[in-house]
Amino acid sequence: MMPVPALSDLAVLLCAIAILLVPFAWAGLSLINTGLGRSRSAAHSMLSSLCAISVGAFVYFGWGFSWQGYSGGAAYHLVVGGKGWSWIAAGKFLLRGIVLDGSATSLAVLFGMCSVGLTALIPLGTGGDRWRLGAICGSTALLAGWTYPVFAHWVWGGGWLAQLGMAGGMGRGFVDAGGSSTIQAVGGLTALSIAWILGPRRGKYTWEGMPSAIPGHNSVLLLLGCMLALVGWIGLNVAGGLLFTGTDPGRAILIAVNTLLSAAAAALMGVAITRVRFGKPDASLSANGWIGGLVASSAGCAFVVPAEAIVIGGIAGMLVTFSVEWFELRFGVDDPSGAISAHAVGGIWGILSVGIFANFSGLAFPGGRQATAGGDSGQWLAQLAGVASLLGFVLPTTYALNWLLDRAYPQRVAAEGERQGMDLYELGSGAYPDFATHSEEFSQRRL
Repeated sequence: MMPVPALSDLAVLLCAIAILLVPFAWAGLSLINTGLGRSRSAAHSMLSSLCAISVGAFVYFGWGFSWQGYSGGAAYHLVVGGKGWSWIAAGKFLLRGIVLDGSATSLAVLFGMCSVGLTALIPLGTGGDRWRLGAICGSTALLAGWTYPVFAHWVWGGGWLAQLGMAGGMGRGFVDAGGSSTIQAVGGLTALSIAWILGPRRGKYTWEGMPSAIPGHNSVLLLLGCMLALVGWIGLNVAGGLLFTGTDPGRAILIAVNTLLSAAAAALMGVAITRVRFGKPDASLSANGWIGGLVASSAGCAFVVPAEAIVIGGIAGMLVTFSVEWFELRFGVDDPSGAISAHAVGGIWGILSVGIFANFSGLAFPGGRQATAGGDSGQWLAQLAGVASLLGFVLPTTYALNWLLDRAYPQRVAAEGERQGMDLYELGSGAYPDFATHSEEFSQRRL
């Protein structure tokens, strides 16, 4: 795998500015998770977000980046079919040997710290109202220290998925500019693992297995979070395109336009579907659609035209809107924030959309390979290989790690904690002390 070409001065400046926008996505997801949870767990949700971001940054600094690396850096290889395939980076712990001077590698470090924090926020909404703060910190350490950096190396660090183009003849290799796979799908599949391990909230399902509605407590926080997330996603997609795909800085405007259009199309699709099905638009499902559109936009944001971004977003909005119901009704998965649908389903669709729509004409391939238009069968196979890696490696790995953590330190709060609310039980005070936030929701017994 040849390294991505050195960044120009303009690209370095633009990339640095874009990375500094990513914390807006932190704020957005934190507010979404809080708004879709119960009022008596609101402070716990926000503190959990701060802790997840902090733990992720420390662990990624300690050893996460040393295992992710950057394209062209030292790595360990496995020889298969006479070719060396990179599976993990061979960097030094504690960022030793890396000069934080504005080089592409140093920007990748900052980008990774921001990205791993965003990834860690995704499962928080799924585990809302029942996931212990200590367990959240432990799970985040596992995510930031192993699952995220290993898969990110495969995609962004010159690993075997990125090598599928040059070494395997599959288009340009696996392409994911802004993190539909490395951030969103990894976070969404981790959320699915957490949902399986924790089980549904008490009172969510009747004896007959029918789900009961437990609406979020604050739609204003939810929708404000969606707006803040857009700012962060534009930064995420622009920085990822510049750092990991060699995108020209002039495409930053295209990336921003595509990101906004994809989210808008997904949100309107959610509004339309819920209006037709339920008679009135549903705010939470429409918000999930918006996030799903942002997620789906990331992989090919630099390689599609705006009309295609609208299609990608519209399909994402449809998939996410129906997926929320499928997971809850058909699979018994209690996901208060809809993170599994928005991030895992939306992320996988975003990955596949690259094989359908992406056009790499005019972009240089490593080793001088000629760029091809979207729909190339080799590119499609590379994207499928990425999806297979997510389902075949990330999902079982993150489930196994969290299952082991649960054996050593039970992740679900005691029943009394759910009754009182996470704020009082784990923090000793509520987010809204001047209002009554307690209600009895345990008349129905959980299966």
